[in-house]
Amino acid sequence: MIDPSGAPRLRVAVIGVGRVGSVLGAALARAGHFVAAGVGVSDTSLRRAERMLPDVPLLPADEAAALADLVLITVPDDQLAGLVQGLARTQTWRPGQLAVHTSGANGIDVFAPAAELGVVGMALHPVMTFAGREEDLLRLTDAAWGVTSPEEFRPVAETLVIELGGEPVWVPEASRARYHAALSMGSNHLVTLVNDAADVLRESGVDNPRRLLTPLLVASLDNALRLGDDALTGPVARGDSRTVDKHVHALAGTRYLNPYLAMAIRTLQRAQAAGRLTQQQCQELIAVIEAAEDIEGDG
Repeated sequence: MIDPSGAPRLRVAVIGVGRVGSVLGAALARAGHFVAAGVGVSDTSLRRAERMLPDVPLLPADEAAALADLVLITVPDDQLAGLVQGLARTQTWRPGQLAVHTSGANGIDVFAPAAELGVVGMALHPVMTFAGREEDLLRLTDAAWGVTSPEEFRPVAETLVIELGGEPVWVPEASRARYHAALSMGSNHLVTLVNDAADVLRESGVDNPRRLLTPLLVASLDNALRLGDDALTGPVARGDSRTVDKHVHALAGTRYLNPYLAMAIRTLQRAQAAGRLTQQQCQELIAVIEAAEDIEGDG
């Protein structure tokens, strides 16, 4: 929490003042910490830093990190390891510093070169999307964060998240990639599914796909989150192989066939595990799907 004296608790360097870094830097400042420096290169980042982190100097990464008690790293995932190693090679890291990254897929192993120099690494992943604007600060309130840190520093990591208005959710180091894969399935793949459904409707002559999909998808998502597999509906969950066969022929020769079949198989597996399908229904559905797999899709 904020020091009762009113003095800022930590000097912060934000390496990567993009959509995430600029917002989290502003949130840390709001929580009573002092943002001593930022790092940004592109014109967009410079403008964003000017808006979200006014009066914060932008410096090279090694100079910024050298000023900080807490180094917040919000660079793209493929740059993270190289940055940590580079700061180690230049002897920028110092014992007792806190280093935080916001990558979902990475844990704290990526901080190994810094940890050898006495730095405490933490992975704090906010489970939300960022636009790099002031409204993101409001969205941080009650947002969930995937937290991974050395066990003895878990209270520190969780306190940082709470200071930012979030709710810490512990993620074991060994589960970090699986955790992120699950979020990608639930969010990124959901967007793809929704847009594919809209495209199929549009290509079928429906003028306003959103009008059809919005109430259906909102209800489906709500039911899935509340009811689990009890929310399964549709021809696969009912064992209606004839309707599935009609779908297959309607989508034959399009880019949508293979994704449809992949989700039909997974829905069949879940419905079967939930006791929703008889053995005969499963066999009939499998026969339709196997026959469909021989149909050439368009990409």
